This record gives sequence, C-alpha cells and structure tokens, in this order.
Amino acid sequence: MKKIYGNAAEALDGLLHDGMFIAAGGFGLCGIPELLLEAIKDAGTQDLTFASNNAGVDDFGIGILLQTKQVKKMISSYVGENAEFMRQYLAEELELEFNPQGTLAERMRAGGAGIPGFYTKTGVGTVIADGKEHKDFNGETYIMEEGIFADLAIVKAWKADDTGNLVFRKTARNFNVPAATCGKICVAEVEEIVPRGSLDPDSIHLPGIYVNRIVQGSHEKRIEQRTTRKTEEA
Repeated sequence: MKKIYGNAAEALDGLLHDGMFIAAGGFGLCGIPELLLEAIKDAGTQDLTFASNNAGVDDFGIGILLQTKQVKKMISSYVGENAEFMRQYLAEELELEFNPQGTLAERMRAGGAGIPGFYTKTGVGTVIADGKEHKDFNGETYIMEEGIFADLAIVKAWKADDTGNLVFRKTARNFNVPAATCGKICVAEVEEIVPRGSLDPDSIHLPGIYVNRIVQGSHEKRIEQRTTRKTEEA
C-alpha cells in the first residue's frame, strides 16, 4: 500500500470535500501541519469544521483558512493570538464550540479508541455544561462529552518510516497523536522519512496503522512569541 506522496496536494488528492470535519494537530504554532493547511487553502474546500486546540495566527496555520472564509466552525479551547478568529466569532460569521483543553484532547483520544462518549467533572456548573447530560457518581456530578470522529486528520511529525510509524519532536507532539487517531483518514507531513527498521520501536509515538498518507517537506516553524534577553543582559 502506497503511503508516501510527493507533496501536500497529492497527499490530499481525493480526500477533500465541502462541509467536511477535520481534526488538526498542533498547539499554537508548534507542531502544526502547515503544508497540508496551505494545500487545503489552495484546494478551495469550503464550509469546513476544524477540531484543533486553536487556529494559529492571522497569516499562519488554520488562520489562513479563516482569512479565505473556508472555515464554518471551530471546535477549540483557545482563540489565541488570532485577531481574525476573534473578529469572525464576535461578528457571528464563525461558529465556535469552546472545549476545555484536556476535554478536547480526551474527546479526540476517545474517538480514536472508538469510544462514543465519556463523563468528566471539567465544566460542571459552567456554560460548558449547558445542554449536556449530567450524572452523579459517588456523590459527584459529571457531564458527558462525546468522542470526536473526524472525516480527516492532518498532523505534523518529525520522522516517519515508509509504513507510517511516526516520531514527534518534544513538545511538538502535543495534540498530534490524539488528532491522528480520531480521523477516518490520517495524513501526516514530516521533516524526514527514514528507512524501514531504523526507528527504535520503543521511540515510536504513533504506530503506522493509524497513518494512511505521508508527505515530506520543508517547514517554516514560525515562533508565535519570541522572548529574548536584551543584549546588555546576555
């Protein structure tokens, strides 16, 4: 089964359609599938729903799809530094489903494990709990959250082999693993494709069984907030 594709557009060929639900890895600008997001922009796919921790910044990450009005709904835990995200939400041009960060990660993980729903105390007594099933366990109240089952998952990894085994680089792992597992199809962009058998099995973060397509590319790796010492303090 062919998993390696020449570029991001080829890797997404035949997978995109208007109105689809996409789970995207990344946290801020760290570990985001920037090449695949650019390819989705170029494809012009409309009315998209994204499950992602946030939407990057105005001109990078999912932010580029907000600029072109290709996103209908965001399922996120943080608006972040994206002014266009905030503007569209306040202008009621964009649907937004806020999730506590841990809940969002667990909803993705649950979907990847085939679990349709689970109970959590997070959000009880807040607007997050409005309209959701409440249930008491051992005298404590919990709300039910549904697992996320996406049409497509797009993730960014450090290394892959030709079977799709993935290794992530430190904190860039973030939401990528749970996002990858909850999609019907998973496309991964990576910095390096290594020979089969060269990855230490104990170092593999995501088994290739979850990954359908791989594309290697060069990445900008933009830093969202650069903080440095002043020269005289260095």
